[in-house]
Amino acid sequence: MAINVKQLELESGAATAKRTVPAVAANEPLGAVTRNSAHNLFKRVVSADERMFFTEQLALLLDTGNSLLESLRSISRHAGTQALKELVTTLADDVEQGQSFSYALAKHPQVFSTTYCNLIKASEQGGFMADVLEELKAMDEKRNELRATMQSALSYPAFLLAFSFAVVVFVLAVVFPKFAEMFGAMADQLPASTKVLMALSQSLISHWPWYLLGLGALISGAVLAFRSARLRYALDTFKLRAPVVKTVFAELYLVQSMRVMALSLSRGVSLVDTLAACRDVVANQCYKDFFRKIENDLQEGRGLSQGFRSAEFVPDMVKQMVTTGEASGSLPKVMARIADHYERQLEKRLQTLSKAAEPLMLVIMGAVVGILVSSLILPIFKMSAVAT
Repeated sequence: MAINVKQLELESGAATAKRTVPAVAANEPLGAVTRNSAHNLFKRVVSADERMFFTEQLALLLDTGNSLLESLRSISRHAGTQALKELVTTLADDVEQGQSFSYALAKHPQVFSTTYCNLIKASEQGGFMADVLEELKAMDEKRNELRATMQSALSYPAFLLAFSFAVVVFVLAVVFPKFAEMFGAMADQLPASTKVLMALSQSLISHWPWYLLGLGALISGAVLAFRSARLRYALDTFKLRAPVVKTVFAELYLVQSMRVMALSLSRGVSLVDTLAACRDVVANQCYKDFFRKIENDLQEGRGLSQGFRSAEFVPDMVKQMVTTGEASGSLPKVMARIADHYERQLEKRLQTLSKAAEPLMLVIMGAVVGILVSSLILPIFKMSAVAT
C-alpha cells in the first residue's frame, strides 16, 4: 500500500499543534527556532564525542526511570568539560521553564542537527525518547566508523604525497647548491634535467620569501574561490560525474541520507521534515537539490519513488527498492537495508582504492626521487670519465 503523503503531513501537523511551546508558535518549524536563536551560540562548541556521551548518558538515565529534568541536571553535574556543562545546564533550565526538549535542543544547531531535533520531537509525542536516543547514538557511531574508514584510506597516500614534496624541496634547497660550483664548470655538458633543477634551486634560494607569499596567496585564493556558490556547485557536480570517484561519493551520500531517512520515518517524522534533514546531512549541492525536488514532487501529489527514478546519480537498484518500499508501505525498512548495503560496498571500495593508490604513489615518489638522483649522479660520472 502506497504511503499517503497528505495524510502523513496532516497527522504530523495535528500532533505538533497539540504541543504548546513558550515564545514560539505551535506550528513554527524547528528550523525557524534554529535561525531565531543563532545569537545563543557557545564560544567553544561541544564536540561530536561529547554529544555522543550526552546522548548515551541521557538514554541510560531515562531508561532507568529518571525524569528528563533530573537526568539533565545529573549529566550537568558530571560533565567532563565546561562547554558540555554549560550546554546541558541551559537545556535543563529551558525544560524547567516549560519548553519542550526538542525546542531547547533546536536552539543549538552547531551541536544538534535537524535530524536529532526532529527525532526527539517525534519521541516526545510518542513517549519513546530513550529508544530514540539509543538509535541516535548508534547512528553517530556508524558515522564515526565510516569517517575513520575514509581517513584511513586517504591518510597513507596523502602522507606519501607530502613526503615527496618535502624531499624535492630539501634536495633543491640543500643538496643542489653544494654542487653548483662544480656543475658550473661544465654547464654545456649537463643533462637537461640537471639544468632545469639547478635553475629551480637557484630561484628557490634567491626568492624563497616570494615563493612563501605565492603559496600563501594560492591557499587564500583557493579558500575564497571555494566560498563561491558557483564553484562549489561545479565541484559537487564533478564529484558525481568524474570516473572512479563518482561511485565513491554517490555511495557515501546514499549511506548518509538513507540512514537518516530510515531512522526518521521509522519514528514517525514527516516526509517533509525527513527530506529537510537529508539536505542538512549531505554536503553536496546536487544532492540537496535532489531532495528539494522530491519535496516539491510530494507537495504536488507525486510519490517519493518518482523523484528517485529521475535522478541520474541514484543506482537502479535503489530506485527499484524505493519503488517497492513505497508500494508496500515499508520505506523505513527498505531505507535501512539500502544504507547497510552501500556502507559495506563503500568500505570495500575504499579499501580497494587505498590498496591501488599506495603502489601508484610509491611509483610516482620513486620516479621523482630517481630524477633528482640521476640529475646529480650523471654529471658526476661524466666528470669522472673526463678526468680519467
